[in-house]
Amino acid sequence: MVLERMRTRSVGTGEPAVVIGAGRSGRAAVQLLLRQGARVRLLEKDPARIPARFRAEAEAAGVEIRCGEHTPEQFADALYVVPSPGMPVSTLLPLLPEQGGPEIMAEMELAWRHLHGEPILAVTGTSGKTTTASLAAAMLREQGLLVFLGGNIGTPLCEYVLSGRRADVLVVEISSFQLQTCTTFCPKVGVLLNITENHLDYHKDMREYIDAKFRLFRCQEEDDIAIIGAALKPLAEVYNLRARKVWFKASDRFARMQLLGAHNKANMEAAWLACREFGVTQEKAARAVAAFKPLPHRLERVAEKGGVLYVNDSKCTTVSSLRVALEAFERPIVLLCGGKFKGGDLAGLTELLRARVKFVALFGAGREHFERAWRGSVPMSWDATLAEAVRRAREQAVAGDVVLLAPATSSFDLYPNYIARGEDFRQHVESLS
Repeated sequence: MVLERMRTRSVGTGEPAVVIGAGRSGRAAVQLLLRQGARVRLLEKDPARIPARFRAEAEAAGVEIRCGEHTPEQFADALYVVPSPGMPVSTLLPLLPEQGGPEIMAEMELAWRHLHGEPILAVTGTSGKTTTASLAAAMLREQGLLVFLGGNIGTPLCEYVLSGRRADVLVVEISSFQLQTCTTFCPKVGVLLNITENHLDYHKDMREYIDAKFRLFRCQEEDDIAIIGAALKPLAEVYNLRARKVWFKASDRFARMQLLGAHNKANMEAAWLACREFGVTQEKAARAVAAFKPLPHRLERVAEKGGVLYVNDSKCTTVSSLRVALEAFERPIVLLCGGKFKGGDLAGLTELLRARVKFVALFGAGREHFERAWRGSVPMSWDATLAEAVRRAREQAVAGDVVLLAPATSSFDLYPNYIARGEDFRQHVESLS
C-alpha cells in the first residue's frame, strides 16, 4: 500500500514532488522541498488562492504551477505527493499510478524528516487538541524552556524547519487528516485525548478514523510516552502500543483556573502529564494554568448583558463537543445550533437538553437533523441567519441564563470557517442593547 511505504530518508536533489493546495502548509512544503533541491509541482484548483508574491517567487525558483481540476497526468512522474490536509486520501488515490506510485506524505511528515532531533510533544483527539497543546506550551515556557507551538494549530512544522530556529520542545497539534499520511513521524510524547464520532464526511468509516488517530503511536518505542484518555484503554489494547502508557482523566489537581468545564480539567491533566516528561514541576504547571485564558471560540465569554452571559463556542463542530459544552454550565441555557451537519447522535443528547436547555434557536443549514432528533423535547425555532437567531435568543433569555453558541456543525453553510462564525456572533452580541 502506498501509505505504508517506510522511507526514512529526506527528499533528494532533483527528485520530483507534487504539492496539492496553496494554503499555508502547502506553501511551506513547497519552500522546504525547494531547499532540498526537489523538482516541485504545485497543484491548486483555484488560482485566486495563490498569493501573487508567493507565485512570483515560486515560479522564479522553478516551481511548476498548475491550476484547475487534478488529473492523473499531473502525478505520473512524482516520487512524493504532499496533499492538502483537507484532501481525503480516497480522493487522491484514483489519480495515482496503480503500480510504483509515489509516496504520500503529510506536510508534518515532510517536516519531521528534516528536523535535527528536537523532541516532539504531539496532541491529537476529537476535541480539546488546541487547548491542550496551548496549555502544554504554556507550562513548558513557565519552566523556562524554548518552545515551538504549531502544526494543525496554525504554524506549519515546515515553517519551523525553514526558520532555522532550535527549540527545546516542539509542541504540535496533529489531526486525523495529517496522521493518515504520516509514516515515520514519531513524537517523544504523544497525547490522545478522546475519540468520538467525527469527520465521517472525510473518513470512509469510524474504523478508518480511529486507525488514523492511533497512528500517532505507531513508530514509538519503549522509551517514548503515550498519554491516553482512560476511557480509551480497551480500544488502545487492540493496537499493541510499544510506548510506556500513561492513562489520564479529569482531576482537581489545579485549583486556580479560568477555563470552564470538566473537560478542561481533563485537558489540564493531560498537558501536565505530558510536560512532566520534560522536567516541568507541578508548581510551574499550576502557574501556567492560573494565567491561561480560554482560547477564542472555545467556550469563550463574550459579554454579560442584563444578567445574561453570552458564550462563544463556535469551535464546537461535533455532537460530542456539544455535549461537553452543555455540561460546562449549571445555569439555564439558550442554545444556538446550526450549520453543515457532520453526523452524530443528536437524539442521544435529549435527556441532557431537557435538564440544561430552556430553548434552542436554530440557524442556517442542518435544521432537519436537529428538529427530527429534538422535536417534543425542548422548544425550538429556526432562522436563516445567525443574526436573527441571536436576536431570538435574547428574547428568550432572562437574567441568570447563558446564551451559548455551540453549533455542533461545520460552518461551511454560511461562513468560510468557525472563526468567522464566532466573530459574527461576537459582533451581534456587542450590538445588543
